[in-house]
Amino acid sequence: MKLVRTLIPLLLTVSALAGAEGLRKEGGETFLEPLQKRDSILVADQLRYGFALENIEEGTPLVLPQLKMEKDAPLEILGQWQVDSVRVSRRKETPARYNIKASLLLTTWTGGRFELPDLPVLVNGDTLVFKAPAEPLEVKELPVDMESFQAHDIKDQVQFPYTLKELFPWIYGTAMVLMALSALILWLTGRSRKKEEARNAEPAHIRALRKLDQLRGDKFWKPEKQKAFYSGVTDALREYIVSRYGVGAMEMTTAEIFADLQGSDIPEDLYHEMKTLFETADFVKFAKLTVSDEENAKVLPQAIHFVTATYEQEIAGQAGEDDKKEKEEED
Repeated sequence: MKLVRTLIPLLLTVSALAGAEGLRKEGGETFLEPLQKRDSILVADQLRYGFALENIEEGTPLVLPQLKMEKDAPLEILGQWQVDSVRVSRRKETPARYNIKASLLLTTWTGGRFELPDLPVLVNGDTLVFKAPAEPLEVKELPVDMESFQAHDIKDQVQFPYTLKELFPWIYGTAMVLMALSALILWLTGRSRKKEEARNAEPAHIRALRKLDQLRGDKFWKPEKQKAFYSGVTDALREYIVSRYGVGAMEMTTAEIFADLQGSDIPEDLYHEMKTLFETADFVKFAKLTVSDEENAKVLPQAIHFVTATYEQEIAGQAGEDDKKEKEEED
């Protein structure tokens, strides 16, 4: 048979409780509510032990007992009284009335059967005694077989495979981002293509003159910028020569370009002037030649003159062909 231990509380209340003149009455039954919802109470479980009062008028004096356990008492009180109240009367002409529930939090660190104390409460001058449960509190210990007990290391967390439901938001989000990026790339590509087509739709001499105009100013004549300056000028002229004369100038050397242009309708003085400009640019780009400001100042006017002169020559040639066709049609 299990050992039955008795819990002896020491009631420490306001002086009115020690020498109360009122009556000592029965207040009803106490309640015992385990916080851990299971069939039995185990060591270290916590329980609410207290009493309930009903229909108490607002302003009624209420003095609660203060329980102090003996040094070796098996039960331990955790904290102070917890009082909850619920208003049950809402009439304006009468004082409010409340249902009151007060309890202490108990626990124990040993197994056995324990008798709980009655709870005397001073209510409006009278001492109400709430009776403890008739059956002792039974606390069970977890059985441990020390002979077969074997300590084990802490196990790693179990890794469960992801389900489709968990992965779906990530898959959907990734697909939407990829679709948005694809649409953005297509839009930017189409926009760039349209700009390129618009530029290519312009006459060759207009494109060349616009690029040459961006190289105006003596800031490009500094020794460290001369290579970029001459490269920009010759690249603009190369693109113009490709469109105007059908020569693959972008992939040719200077000698190859002017060898193909030798039989064209370019005036001889303009031909030699452009050949000299390209050769000077080759020395600047590949031999690190530094050109004087006076020579640099001549480069853009010579390039612009070459473009405008050859374009005017093309226009004049087309006009002559048109007149010739008109005369042939008249004849």
